[in-house]
Amino acid sequence: MNIYTSEYETVIGLEVHAELKTSSKIFCSCSTDFGAEPNTQVCPICLGLPGTLPTLNKRALELAVRAGLSLNCTIAEVSGFDRKNYFYPDLPKAYQITQFERPICTDGSIEIETANEKKTVGITRIHMEEDAGKLIHRGDRTLIDCNRCGVPLIEIVSEPDIRSAEEAVAYLKALRAVLLFGGVCDGKMNEGSLRCDVNLSVRRPGEPMGTRCEIKNLNSFKFIEKAIEYEAKRQIAVLESGGTVLMETRRFDENEKKTFPMRKKESQSDYRFFPEPDLPPVVLTDRDIKRIKSRLPRLPHERMAEYSSLYSIPADDCKVLTSEPETADYFEKCAACTRFPRTASNLIITELMGIARSGESIVRILPENIGKLSDMMGDELIGSATAKRLIREMWEQDFDPAEKAEREGLYQINDEETLLGFVRAAIAKSEKAVEDYKKGKESAIKSIIGRAMGESRGRANPATVACLTEKLLSEI
Repeated sequence: MNIYTSEYETVIGLEVHAELKTSSKIFCSCSTDFGAEPNTQVCPICLGLPGTLPTLNKRALELAVRAGLSLNCTIAEVSGFDRKNYFYPDLPKAYQITQFERPICTDGSIEIETANEKKTVGITRIHMEEDAGKLIHRGDRTLIDCNRCGVPLIEIVSEPDIRSAEEAVAYLKALRAVLLFGGVCDGKMNEGSLRCDVNLSVRRPGEPMGTRCEIKNLNSFKFIEKAIEYEAKRQIAVLESGGTVLMETRRFDENEKKTFPMRKKESQSDYRFFPEPDLPPVVLTDRDIKRIKSRLPRLPHERMAEYSSLYSIPADDCKVLTSEPETADYFEKCAACTRFPRTASNLIITELMGIARSGESIVRILPENIGKLSDMMGDELIGSATAKRLIREMWEQDFDPAEKAEREGLYQINDEETLLGFVRAAIAKSEKAVEDYKKGKESAIKSIIGRAMGESRGRANPATVACLTEKLLSEI
């Protein structure tokens, strides 16, 4: 059954949890480093032992405000923390300090783009809270690692404006880019730094909202897409069979690619929220907010606009260059070293990204050497084949490409008289291809051009060779 038909509409809202990029936890000085030995980054405060008092991390507050400003939110001059009372098996104090009644940011938005359209997704709120620990299941035993307890989080709650798995992934990618470029979160979904809960319901267009189910703790774009597609089909099947969709929390099984019920969905009253007695209200002045805003880094959409207007780089290439801050920063350094920044862009996207293995940094060649290689190509001193060879060698051990091209005689041959000699030799050795071409088989010219390039040992200007070959063949 195709779930995206006029008969049913999928309504999706996302709750994205992003760990803030701080060196210490939200209410204590314990480290937030990932991968430490279990239960080595804890103290009485993040374990919630009696008699301890939390103190808000100023850096975490600034990053939360930075996220809100980057997502067009209104920043609250007065916000506050609450206790969310619930049995957390991975949070020893059995309650979570979060923001409920007075979140730090409200009423934001972000623009997303799919294959079919651009649209704006509303952001209801962004609130600060502490993360829970991690449960490790081994056979019939469950172990707990409390290192993550107290790591600062923001939860970004969208409006139910998303209508498909494609839009959900586009929203998450756009959100991740904003958080990365803003220095708010490292975006490492495989480490749990960015994860998502999906709230999904289905309805016939024009009808009231359906009963929603929440799919918890998804941490890859692929799994989010598969979970949404399965859950939408499941709910439609329930309704089509005359059943009722139950409001519940579900989990996504990555192997079976299905969602399964975990528990009945809790309501706000189940959490028994009340103001956190150990933390005063958070007060921000207009001056505080302006100071944080003045330090905002350039965001992806701003960089894309610059690359398009300054360097005439196509929109799709701009998206690739702004996929990661490291890539964008590297491109800008390379662009500053060449008269042909669009060529530098092509080298980064088609060559460096092609060489680098998944997750590997592309920053292995000095920007000035990428700049020299771009100038050599732009000035037609070398062709694309030579450039490809050089950049692969530079990837293994960086060097000045101009010096190597001079030393090894790699510069492209552009002199027409010399090129005519190569073309004449190729024609003389390609009797069958010449006959085929004269009989109307236009593709036969490719083998003659290839032979001419071989005569030059790959150094001939291929565009000029093609033109000369066509001209000489027309005269035969």
